[in-house]
Amino acid sequence: MNVDQSEINKFSALAHQWWCEDGEFRTLHQVNPLRLQFIEQCVGKLNDLRVVDIGCGGGILTESLAYKGAYVTGLDLAEASLSIAKLHLLESGLDIRYLQQTVESLAQQETNNFDVVTCMEMLEHVPDPESIIASCARLVKNDGWLFFSTLNRNLKSYLLSIVMAEYVMNLIPKGTHEYAKYIKPMELIKAARKYGLQAIKIKGVHYNFLTKTLSLGGDADVNYIIAFKKQA
Repeated sequence: MNVDQSEINKFSALAHQWWCEDGEFRTLHQVNPLRLQFIEQCVGKLNDLRVVDIGCGGGILTESLAYKGAYVTGLDLAEASLSIAKLHLLESGLDIRYLQQTVESLAQQETNNFDVVTCMEMLEHVPDPESIIASCARLVKNDGWLFFSTLNRNLKSYLLSIVMAEYVMNLIPKGTHEYAKYIKPMELIKAARKYGLQAIKIKGVHYNFLTKTLSLGGDADVNYIIAFKKQA
């Protein structure tokens, strides 16, 4: 399978923190409204659309998509994270389908079944990111939307996302990222193009270390998100 068990173990060990807004995943809670806003700016209303969130973790983005009226599936391989996601449904009262399987296997079962595919901060955590891209392209309908977010590979990104974020500011757990797995935007765009995906819009995700706030826009030197459409 296209999975790094050490990555699964890493996130499983922190599963109890998923819904703690001041805990290890606080930056995910901060960036979540920005991601959702970007998705809505591209797609429009999510009401009644079929959406799959790949690498959903504890369900932070997954639930936000469901709150917008979408029929949402959350996919992850970390059993501990999915358990937390399902448990949180008791609090949110949302109807979400959570699945513990690979995106490759789901793509075989539900080809062209989704209007929107989201895959946030996952590509840099798997052995073969292009396999994920290909499977996501297979899942989405023609003219459907796909959203990938990941980290750029350059010195600035290394200094800010690893040195500063992990070791100086302790914003995320140490060892969260491996620089060698970072992906340049053009690498992602070229890989996606092979599977009929056209890049529509790219935004940088910026963290202000002074105000401890996040924003979208400007350069894509560090963290970025790209919106793609599947060509008919």
